[in-house]
Amino acid sequence: MNAPFHLRPYRAEDEDAAIALWQRSWQQAYPAIDFAARVDWWRARWRGELVPKAAILVAEEAGAMIGFVTIDTTGYLDQLVVAPDRWGSALAARLVDEAKRLSPDRITLLVNTDNTRAIRFYERHGFVHAGEDVNPTSGRPVLKMEWTAQS
Repeated sequence: MNAPFHLRPYRAEDEDAAIALWQRSWQQAYPAIDFAARVDWWRARWRGELVPKAAILVAEEAGAMIGFVTIDTTGYLDQLVVAPDRWGSALAARLVDEAKRLSPDRITLLVNTDNTRAIRFYERHGFVHAGEDVNPTSGRPVLKMEWTAQS
C-alpha cells in the first residue's frame, strides 16, 4: 500500500514550514508550554545545529510539509516531528524507517519521560531504554533510548 505522502531531502526553502510544524506539534503535545515564545531560539538551533549537521528528510503531501526527521552522522535522532492530525498514521513509522536506513547500525535519542505516547512508539519500533538524563535546555527528565541493528 502506498502512503499518500512522499519523502524527500530538506531544502533551505523548507525552513519556515519546518519551524511552524515543529511549533504546532510540540504545542499539541505540551499545551501548557508557550512554544510561540521559543520560536526564535528554535530557529537559531535549527540553523546552527540541525541543518549543518544532520540529514533531514521531509514528508509532504500536496506540497505541504506533514513531518520530518533529523539524524546526524553519529546516529542521533534529534527530531521526529509529525503533524498532529497525522499522529497514529503510518507517517512516523516511515520516518523512523528512513532514519534506520540512514543510520543502519545504531540510533540514539532522548525523549521526555512524560511523553508516554512517544516512548511507546519508539518501543514498538525496536528502541530500548538505555538510561536517564535531564534535558540541559528545559531541565525536564529524559529517557535515553537506543535502537541497534542487532535488536
